[in-house]
Amino acid sequence: MSMIHDKTPLPDLKDWRFSIDVEDIAWAVFDRVDESVNSLGRRPLEELDAIVAKVEELSGQGAVQGLVLMSGKDNFIAGADIREFESFDTEEKVKEVLAPPLELLDRIEKLRVPVVAAIHGYCLGGGLELVLACDWRIADREEGTRIGFPEVKLGIFPGLNGTIRSIRQAGPLNAMTAMLTAKFYRPSAARAIGLVDQLVPTRHGLRWAARKAVLKKRHSKGASWWQRLMQLGPVRSYLAGQMRKQTKAKVREDHYPAPFRLIDLFEEHGGDLKDMKREETIAFAPLMVSDTSRNLRRVFKLSEMLKAEAPKQEKGMNAFRPLRVHVIGAGTMGADIAAWCVVSGMQASLQDLSEEQLEKGIARGQKLFKKRLRGKRDQDAAKARLIADPQGIHLPRADVVIEAIVEKLDVKQGLFKSIEGKLKSGAVLATNTSSLKLEDIAEGLTDPGRLVGLHFFNPVPQLPLVEVVRGEQSREEEVRKACLFVTAINKMPLIVRSVPGFLVNRVLAPYMMESVAQFESGQPREKIDQAAEKFGMPMGPLELMDMVGLDICDHVGKTLGLAPESDNTLSRLVKEGKLGKKTGEGFYVWKDGKPQREEAEYEPEELDRLAAELMKPLLDEAERARDEHVVENGDLVDAGVIFGTGFAPFRGGPLHYRETQNAQKSAVAA
Repeated sequence: MSMIHDKTPLPDLKDWRFSIDVEDIAWAVFDRVDESVNSLGRRPLEELDAIVAKVEELSGQGAVQGLVLMSGKDNFIAGADIREFESFDTEEKVKEVLAPPLELLDRIEKLRVPVVAAIHGYCLGGGLELVLACDWRIADREEGTRIGFPEVKLGIFPGLNGTIRSIRQAGPLNAMTAMLTAKFYRPSAARAIGLVDQLVPTRHGLRWAARKAVLKKRHSKGASWWQRLMQLGPVRSYLAGQMRKQTKAKVREDHYPAPFRLIDLFEEHGGDLKDMKREETIAFAPLMVSDTSRNLRRVFKLSEMLKAEAPKQEKGMNAFRPLRVHVIGAGTMGADIAAWCVVSGMQASLQDLSEEQLEKGIARGQKLFKKRLRGKRDQDAAKARLIADPQGIHLPRADVVIEAIVEKLDVKQGLFKSIEGKLKSGAVLATNTSSLKLEDIAEGLTDPGRLVGLHFFNPVPQLPLVEVVRGEQSREEEVRKACLFVTAINKMPLIVRSVPGFLVNRVLAPYMMESVAQFESGQPREKIDQAAEKFGMPMGPLELMDMVGLDICDHVGKTLGLAPESDNTLSRLVKEGKLGKKTGEGFYVWKDGKPQREEAEYEPEELDRLAAELMKPLLDEAERARDEHVVENGDLVDAGVIFGTGFAPFRGGPLHYRETQNAQKSAVAA
């Protein structure tokens, strides 16, 4: 291919590089300055506007053959810059801010010459809306390339005419599914549904493929005629009804209105895309300024804050790169930790005194591989990386050693003393204890500063948080290496002090014990769980306790001094061997993995009152945890409780929720 020459430079660009090669193809490379990720903010859009204006001028003179949009980073465009969203405080302001980029995308669509998007890495949200305005989209097949609309997770839907362009390109069913599920599609899946037109094996083929697409004047045909039939009145109404039904099965409309407003928009205006284009902004603006969207954006920032707990990986001989993990204890938790490390690309050896337990642990891991990994080749490779190791032969080679055995102090102390001398230099030594003090476990170690806590939550594959426990004796370097390990297995690390219950169990336990007290006072179990779900919890507290195991909940309650001194329902059920889902009966009887509930409806006001009583102990304990600096600050309390317990994300976290409630009461009183 010809060398690129800056025949027509735009000298003031900071976030884009613009050039025209000897074949008169214009190249716009997005490489946002001082940012690790490309996102669409005010300046990048203004600079893209200048590039489009230049191409408009030159195409009018016959001086360019086409325009190619590429990225200079490892991602294409991760979406809009949500840092700028906070200034959009009124619906009118939202409409005013949206007008220029909406016009810009229309101009890209109307350029006289072909516009080609060459996609490597994440192409999400506003980035996908931009490429849908292009004539032709090429993506590489590399593992890191993903395409999708994550907007509903932020309480909005695509607002740069992505709704109509995706429907035009992929058809109503595919486009609406992509927007409603917020799914990240692999390149081949994105091509199959019509969001991408062409694939190349690697990023190295993108430039050549884009050049050919320009020279051949490629133009996407869009959705097929039979897909477009779904836009017709009766079919569209039926489709909208099915989408509404499926969405209601996942989320409540009063908690997450965005997907329901998107379905309304499609049902009312999807038959005429010009109408839908106009109405998109009208429906989008109130969502953007809503409390739900503001709180969900806060949750996104909290997730980014947790990921930043791990230090930037240093380069050179001393870099810590965890590749091998050794887990001691093949129970449910230990087996799941080992298997999850394997799913994340590592090798994991699993040690246990019981041969039978070890076999169960390996079988459990293989079930996870079938669920999480695509294709037999990847599953077979994972099976080979999960090693049964009854003698602990692999321990001296491990980069991370995690103990997940019985919660008995003397047993743990004995184990750590026996393995300390076998560890390789620089390996992380961790305990998954949920109730014992790290300082006590570390007694007797030659180097107690080496021990940290890695507290996983059950089920390990689903819950994104890991508490990284810093004991009084733990060295900072070891804590940071533990955080690096947590991010390497695609989890979020939360550094917590070594106090009873750490953060998550400490905050969750009073809420659970309050639900037991409410049950003992005569409140029906269904009413208690419905109240919590109406508040926004992923499941009710009694069902949750049954899922976790009533023996574990009782142990945590006693450890934290929360269980009533006199006999109570929880301890009684434990004594009777009714431990919840795992034994088939607890607060509920369980059949086929589901709790058997009695049908019952309650007044919304009653449920709200009961929810306030249930949540009060949780909110109180969250404040105490903040004041006692269990974690570094209040934002991290909110992050830990959201990602560790599933606390209603649309409420922005327990501390944020209480502050919001207090502010509203003050405003009413004034």
